[in-house]
Amino acid sequence: MFSITVRDHIMIAHSFRGEVFGPAQRLHGATFLVDATFRREQLDDDNIVVDIGLATRELGAVVGELNYRNLDNEPDFAGINTSTEFLAKVIADRLAERIQKGALGEGAKGLAGITVTLHESHVAWASYERAL
Repeated sequence: MFSITVRDHIMIAHSFRGEVFGPAQRLHGATFLVDATFRREQLDDDNIVVDIGLATRELGAVVGELNYRNLDNEPDFAGINTSTEFLAKVIADRLAERIQKGALGEGAKGLAGITVTLHESHVAWASYERAL
């Protein structure tokens, strides 16, 4: 399996419901380093997984929709604990929608899957992996 990874970051505010979250139940900020890894079994006709420039642009567009937002106030996330794991899935799914609409070009049709990893810090991160 071949892969490429592109990177961006987001800064968000949010709070959680549930005793398991302790002090994170209060409104707090988080900055995530975001990695999106695109996978395919065979390289395309240009010997690439996907155009890195297009992948970088689309990841930037997706995280731009979340950046500098209080997720507690976003209608898409009403009543949802926007955990790191949950946000990794949201970003992966939004990227998948863009891929299906052709935003990463014809070559992206051969992609097998995508993994999005959100790094909370240098010692903790969460990922979501999905097929395309």
